[in-house]
Amino acid sequence: MFQRARRQILAGFFAIAATLGLAAAPAAQAQIPYLQLPAQQPKYASIVVDAESGEVLYAKRADSPRYPASITKVMTLYLLFEELAAGRMDLDDRIPFSTRAAAASPTKLYVKAGDSITVEEAMNALAIKSANDVAVAVAERLGGSEARFAALMTLRARELGMDSTTFVNASGLPDSRQVSSARDLAVLSRAIMRDFPQYYSLFARTQFSFRGTTIRGHNNLLGRVAGVDGLKTGYTNASGYNIAISGVRDNRRLIVVVLGGASTAARDNHAEDLLLTGFNVAGRRARGERITVAQNLFEPAPDGEILRPSREQGDADQDGLKIVLASAPPPPAATAPARKAEPGGKWQVQVGAFKSKGLAQDQLKLTRRRFGDAFAGAETMITDPSSGFYRARFTGMSEDKARAACEVLKAKRQACMVIDPA
Repeated sequence: MFQRARRQILAGFFAIAATLGLAAAPAAQAQIPYLQLPAQQPKYASIVVDAESGEVLYAKRADSPRYPASITKVMTLYLLFEELAAGRMDLDDRIPFSTRAAAASPTKLYVKAGDSITVEEAMNALAIKSANDVAVAVAERLGGSEARFAALMTLRARELGMDSTTFVNASGLPDSRQVSSARDLAVLSRAIMRDFPQYYSLFARTQFSFRGTTIRGHNNLLGRVAGVDGLKTGYTNASGYNIAISGVRDNRRLIVVVLGGASTAARDNHAEDLLLTGFNVAGRRARGERITVAQNLFEPAPDGEILRPSREQGDADQDGLKIVLASAPPPPAATAPARKAEPGGKWQVQVGAFKSKGLAQDQLKLTRRRFGDAFAGAETMITDPSSGFYRARFTGMSEDKARAACEVLKAKRQACMVIDPA
């Protein structure tokens, strides 16, 4: 109720300010200190994304390196869902606990070494309880060791387009080498609901029963904000308070990631504000208005100037990234037809192998968009899945161009492989 009243007051103030053309920035800022506070936190980063199109509606330090904390477990679950979807595991299969898994730091289920739980129990424990001991046990079960599983997590991250992410553990427990970004975590959130809709409802659960005990979750926005049905929270001293949420309103799904909050309440309130503001902006654009999320929040520009409705907010921390208007067409590179092959070129560059054709197509589009110059003149192809994988490739290239393109990708930590036509 307080949040709703606060937004109504702010909305009224914004409307008056817009009508009167108020330019007194200090006075306006003094009346809305809460909305400015999160971005002033040194660990803060955020992003708002349309889940269907992938379009970025708002971003602040979205590409700055951050510690993901327990949002890491969304990737752990992604790999577990892959095993289930491929038929290599069943929900009632057992996951044993090693001494190392049982010794993991809290939060945990406190399963003893030598004991085991079902895959379904592990899924609940990871998504709802955020149990670190379960994350280690799952990693050892799927990867043989947590270190090897973390390498698989990083590889899958690259294939999904998470270029700023490196995993070294399956739980998100503190490690300075384990980094991600708000943008990458939004990519991951979008991927898991797109690729495994049959399991996504898991993230909407607020509690589960384990061996006669009811265990409650940490996502306070479930049940508090209409339409919110996931995803995951996280916290360490180094990361601050993190959250990735998704919600649906008027048949539009948005994803919000907030990292580095100063407290649980500040993080939750800010994520709620971004989500509801995103929905509000989407509705106003549908009615013909041209307004951004930043403007709707009355967010100050870097120089302290109050944003006017005719501007878009950039962020120097993101190399000039602009807020994208929802009504704007998608980037041409994402929908451009395949270009003609270079005459005589038979070399290929593989940019990933996937279990679904859709993922392979997405990777080709993403690579074309990010590295278009390296693949100018190349065609795209997806191999037959007879080997169990759809391989995403650029073809019709000379040897020199193929090797040069792969070097460009490797420099950005993007997986690639040069394919010799011989």
